[in-house]
Amino acid sequence: MCTLDRKLLRQILLHIGSAVWFAFFGAVYEHFSHEVYSYWMIYAFAFPLVLGALPYTLCMWRSYFPGERVMQLWNAAILTWTVGSVFKGVLDIYGTTNSLLIVYPVAGGLLAVAAVTVLAFQRSPVKPESCKPQ
Repeated sequence: MCTLDRKLLRQILLHIGSAVWFAFFGAVYEHFSHEVYSYWMIYAFAFPLVLGALPYTLCMWRSYFPGERVMQLWNAAILTWTVGSVFKGVLDIYGTTNSLLIVYPVAGGLLAVAAVTVLAFQRSPVKPESCKPQ
C-alpha cells in the first residue's frame, strides 16, 4: 500500500471514529437531558461521516490525492461545523440561544472555500504513477 493510500485510509478511519464518538456523545447527552432533544445534537455525527469519510473514500477509490493543505483545511471545516452543531444542540437542550452561533457555519464555510481554492490552484493533486495499482 502506497504512503498516500495510508494517509487517505487514516483520514477515513479518523472521520469514522469521530462520527462514532459524536453519535455516542449525543446519545449520552440526550439521555440525561430529561427528554429534551435537539436535531443538531442527534445528527452532529453526520458531518464527519458524510463530509469526511465519504469524500476521502471516493478519493481513495478513484486514486486521487487531494494534497496535505487541502486535507488540513477541509478537516478544519468539518470540525468547525461539527462543534458548532454540538454547541447549537447543547443550547437548544438548555433552552436558550446565542447570537454567536453564526460564527460556526461562517468559519466552516470560509475554511471549505479555502480548501477548494487551494485544491483548484495546486500543482499535482493526482497520485504519482508509482502509487497507482498495476
